[in-house]
Amino acid sequence: MKVLVLNCGSSSIKYQFIDTETKVALAKGMVERIGMSSAVLTHTPHGKEKIRIVGEILDHSVAIEYVIAVLLSPNHGVIKDKKEIDAVGHRVVHGGETFFKSALLTDRVMQAIKDNIELAPLHNPSNIKGIRATKEHLPDTPQVGVFDTAFHIKMPARAYLYGIPYELYKKYKIRRYGFHGTSHSYVSHRAAALMGRPIEELKIITAHLGNGCSMAAVDGGRSIDTTMGFTPLEGLLMGTRSGDMDPSVILYIMGKEGLSLAEANTLLNKHSGLIGLSGESSDMREIEEAVKEGNKKAANAVDVFCYRIKKYIGAYTAAMGGLDAVVFTGGIGENSVMIRKMSLSNLEYLGIELDDHLNENATGEVDISKSSSKVRVFRIPTNEELVIALDTEQIVREEALVKNNNL
Repeated sequence: MKVLVLNCGSSSIKYQFIDTETKVALAKGMVERIGMSSAVLTHTPHGKEKIRIVGEILDHSVAIEYVIAVLLSPNHGVIKDKKEIDAVGHRVVHGGETFFKSALLTDRVMQAIKDNIELAPLHNPSNIKGIRATKEHLPDTPQVGVFDTAFHIKMPARAYLYGIPYELYKKYKIRRYGFHGTSHSYVSHRAAALMGRPIEELKIITAHLGNGCSMAAVDGGRSIDTTMGFTPLEGLLMGTRSGDMDPSVILYIMGKEGLSLAEANTLLNKHSGLIGLSGESSDMREIEEAVKEGNKKAANAVDVFCYRIKKYIGAYTAAMGGLDAVVFTGGIGENSVMIRKMSLSNLEYLGIELDDHLNENATGEVDISKSSSKVRVFRIPTNEELVIALDTEQIVREEALVKNNNL
């Protein structure tokens, strides 16, 4: 099956066109600056050079039209008819408590996504725009929503409940949801495959480290806890997000600085984390360079970043009653030798022994632990788009089977 995978933001659309049989992206690209006259589409067919198109793309409908057109292009396309797009898989950020797996985008499902807008006001509306635009241009093509939160939604109550009056949870659905679910699911299954063992037998900690960062405790293939919470603000230190902190801190700052709710939200989500502590950048590559130059604030930021990862490794090992593997993924997790080494230092008592040579030369999917290590350590590039494509294929085939059985 050939699946068009879409990740729609407020002013951008990332896409990949994936053959699920070969698991190859036949083409990939991005539309940026939607709503502006100088919008840009970058498109890379498999095995060919990237092209760049600048034009007026005023809304998501025009953006999707551009994407379909470039896929059909005689010079740069990979299909001859849009009927060759067998299905469309959409990344949807928040499924609330409604969805524990991907779902065909029926009217009922679309209403449920709308109902969860309050939980993800910056993301779900953009996801909805992308879905509507795609239905406009591909009305007969099945579409599937793949939810960031779905992998975590079956966490036990002890992991998702907060210490607030239970009535507030019931009334407003205030609980830990977790995010990056497709990434945590993918890399944990890849780790099990690399170990040659059923995931149902394994206890795995996954660390998705990018501009946004989260970890998950995956016990028997199921997420039993994760660091992000009601929103993606909780947990690890991130590029611009504070992560874990005493809730009273922001109340104190609001009083001292006279901040509004919106200003406080911006402070925690846009001006905190690595950029707030280092005063240099939200990009770990630039911060590591500053550390090498002797910048103490940058060194503190890296130390805090790694210390929180280490704390969660200990916490999640305790929560699962053991540990078989640790997986690093995401831009930082895949590329930073320093972060992997610092995060795992002095954890030999847990059975984690990092091989420095393998760590420093890691590429692709690779085990970077010593042969004597009781716990395997992996560097695994994530592939959320492939997860979305495979989930989409499964849902579409299941729906077709149901229809055939009802005939």
